[in-house]
Amino acid sequence: MTAPAAPLPLPLLDFGRVSPSALRPVFITLRFGLHVLVVGLALFVMVRALLADDQYEAGITILTISFLACYAAGIAASQRNLPQWARVLWLTALLALWAGMSAMTPDAAFLAFPLFFLELHVLAAPLAVPLVVVTFGLSVWGTATHLGFDVGTILGPLISAGVAIVIGLGYRAMAQETKDRQALILDLIATREELSTASREAGTLAERERIAREIHDTVAQGLSSIQMLLHAAERDIDDERTLDKLRLARETASDNLAETRRFIRELSPPSLDEQTLPAALRRLAAAVDEQAAQAGTSTRVSYTTSGAPVTLPMSIDATLLRIAQGALANVLRHARATRAELTLSYLGDEVALDVVDDGIGFDPAAIAADPAAQLRFGLRAMRERAEREGGSIVVESHPGEGTAVSVRIPVAAAP
Repeated sequence: MTAPAAPLPLPLLDFGRVSPSALRPVFITLRFGLHVLVVGLALFVMVRALLADDQYEAGITILTISFLACYAAGIAASQRNLPQWARVLWLTALLALWAGMSAMTPDAAFLAFPLFFLELHVLAAPLAVPLVVVTFGLSVWGTATHLGFDVGTILGPLISAGVAIVIGLGYRAMAQETKDRQALILDLIATREELSTASREAGTLAERERIAREIHDTVAQGLSSIQMLLHAAERDIDDERTLDKLRLARETASDNLAETRRFIRELSPPSLDEQTLPAALRRLAAAVDEQAAQAGTSTRVSYTTSGAPVTLPMSIDATLLRIAQGALANVLRHARATRAELTLSYLGDEVALDVVDDGIGFDPAAIAADPAAQLRFGLRAMRERAEREGGSIVVESHPGEGTAVSVRIPVAAAP
């Protein structure tokens, strides 16, 4: 069973919280028009009673002023985003004051029209519609008390209520469209920022890998060759002084080669400073497991590897590490799992990364259709990372059945 629809986040009473959009002038005009209608008709009822020397002019004046004061208080309080019970209480007070006016003068029936709008836009539909029916009944009663029952007594309020409902539904549809459009804009902004960050990260990784590769292929290889040649020369030299100089040159070349290899390691992503992806993933699993324990959750993370490890391009290592970080972060934030397994598999022509948990799961179709879902952003980021390396990602999940994220990247696709 679905919950009753909440009132739209654009209450007519509040000038201050209109979301920036192309429909902003429309919403402001509708709100201003409603305020003018309520105040104008209330003053009309009071002035008519005073000019006509109505026997109830004092009571009508007091009730009208009280009605306007109550209305103004609701407008002022709407800036604090009133809960629904407070809105119902406020509308009930307005109706009570209006009913008192209706008992004294038939002119109060004119206020039923803006009250219909007020109820439809301030409350959710399940509460607003019954209140509109009550207002309609009070309007008929107030008019009939003074003018008697006839077709006009019922038909006038009935037409007013019908027009208010039609316009109210149109307003709700327009407000919902604005809300969806705003969510789409936020989604696009987040996507643009994420793509920009991913592009910078990819460029940085590519440049670091290029520099590491150049150093490895030139300086490191040259120093290694010099070291080997000097070592060979040592075997052919008998002079001790010359041999000492060759040995010193070889040791210097060896020290510089070690330093060069350290530079190459430092050009790897920070979490890959041990030069192996399995070591980085093992540390990641341990860190997430410790984080879960410190947070007091029951999630425990384990790591396994299968197949014969091979040296992968730095970009693939970094991509798999970032995907593992994102997947495990989703497990901690959303899954409420007791167990999560991180598995790296070397499959010959491709490398696979699997993250499986026994959590609450989710409906992938529902997440994909919700522009505001945080999980959607994370899954899309992981998919984009995998696709940049020519790979793919599959997410399998059902409510109550856990989640499995499987990434496959062809090794041959790496540059």
